[in-house]
Amino acid sequence: MAEEVVRVLLGRVPPSSPALLPNHQRLSIRGRVYPAILPVDGSKVSGKVWKGITDRELDVLDIFEDEEYVRETVGISLTDSADTMVAYAYIWGNVDDPDLYGEWDFDEWKKVHLKDYLTMTQDFKEELEQLESETHD
Repeated sequence: MAEEVVRVLLGRVPPSSPALLPNHQRLSIRGRVYPAILPVDGSKVSGKVWKGITDRELDVLDIFEDEEYVRETVGISLTDSADTMVAYAYIWGNVDDPDLYGEWDFDEWKKVHLKDYLTMTQDFKEELEQLESETHD
């Protein structure tokens, strides 16, 4: 997840380290701008592991990722050290989804879709905060 998106969702950018998720692949989804991650032997997904996420922040991420993703505990390796650790990853729930195709390109996504995605993310966050304020009133 891009730092810009994390900042909108959590109101901060937690510390992170570059990481690899082994035996998984990040795929494009036809008709969508965001990717799916699926288990694929021999493949790996590069990204970041966010550290120090609170339970409340994890709830926000779970709601944002919606029911199409399943939060799973996975083993990752940090690329800035030899360390391995356990982390959460959001894995696409439908391994047989016919709309999955080809490797998803993060840099291309940032160039083409980040601005609109941030607008959508801000709208999501505002709706979530509105629902929470109504629940607590």
